[in-house]
Amino acid sequence: MAYAIQWVRSLLFAFQSYLVMAIIATAFAPWAMFDRRGASAAVYAWCNWVRWTASWMIGLKSEVRGPVPVDEVMVVSKHQSFFDIIVLCSVLPRPKFIMKKQLMWAPIVGWYAKRIGCVAVDRGKRGLAIKTMVDQVRSGTREPGQLIIFPQGTRVAPGAKKEYKVGVSVLYQELDAPVVPVAVNVGVFWPRRRVYRDPGLAVIEFLPRIDRGLEKRDFLEQVETVVEANSIRLMADAGFHVEE
Repeated sequence: MAYAIQWVRSLLFAFQSYLVMAIIATAFAPWAMFDRRGASAAVYAWCNWVRWTASWMIGLKSEVRGPVPVDEVMVVSKHQSFFDIIVLCSVLPRPKFIMKKQLMWAPIVGWYAKRIGCVAVDRGKRGLAIKTMVDQVRSGTREPGQLIIFPQGTRVAPGAKKEYKVGVSVLYQELDAPVVPVAVNVGVFWPRRRVYRDPGLAVIEFLPRIDRGLEKRDFLEQVETVVEANSIRLMADAGFHVEE
């Protein structure tokens, strides 16, 4: 019975989230069309709405730990579900993502992603994708903000293993920007492609910065070690233990 009640609550939560997305997107569209600040305000409003309604509709509270970067940095984050994107966008002042090209065609999400400065790449062509990624990010450096990249290239379920892509280390060297690693445990509560959401405390944690100047291999090893170890710690705090 408890599972059924939580499932219904999850369904109602999902319905109202997308309904409010459409309302906010429509209300902010005239401003967003002419000013990126309008698009950023819409994204910020919706993401904070989702966090707030999740806390009382489904019992999923969310917490941000560590100093939130406000300068020009690259944020390298573990990606477990749509909720980590929501939490990141609710606290970063000017977030922009490296995202797969196909998402740019998604209703509402694609247009707003373009307006806030997200970078679309074709993941199916690895070498070209990396070059395109570097070129597009370089050309967009005039727009201030925090560039968010998911180093594994996609959502990865808690406990699953997937290699870190070389693209993140290429960007690290080419852009010559400090990196802020981010650990998460949100996938424990908000799984991929399921309506059901578990109650609990979802956490994203901004970790100490990695400075410029490391070799690509050293950087990739360091960022993977830091992000994975701290994500495992956060998942363990939530009651989910990863088998070594």
